[in-house]
Amino acid sequence: MAVNASIVTRDVEKLVEPTGNIYESISIIGKRARQISTNVKEELNSKLAEFASTVDNLEEIFENREQIEISRFYERMPKPSTVATEEFLEGKVFFRKPDEEDDNNTEL
Repeated sequence: MAVNASIVTRDVEKLVEPTGNIYESISIIGKRARQISTNVKEELNSKLAEFASTVDNLEEIFENREQIEISRFYERMPKPSTVATEEFLEGKVFFRKPDEEDDNNTEL
């Protein structure tokens, strides 16, 4: 997915459309952004863990360069909130309202 990493002005009406409430939309986007952030952090940590070494040697200089390149790649990625907003506007985020589901599933 190609996401613009720079600041973009958003149309509030488009954010409100899926939920009917701007606060609910922002809450959903925030939750999705946290999921994305957690996934990216775990991925970065696992890649950097490959370089973990207790031995100091000349190869460590080369490994540090690779670590720096990996870190720079992740720094250049769009922010999780930007990705989450794009996903939300494209309809790629699944959300549900538990209160409404409980009302619909109540037996008399």
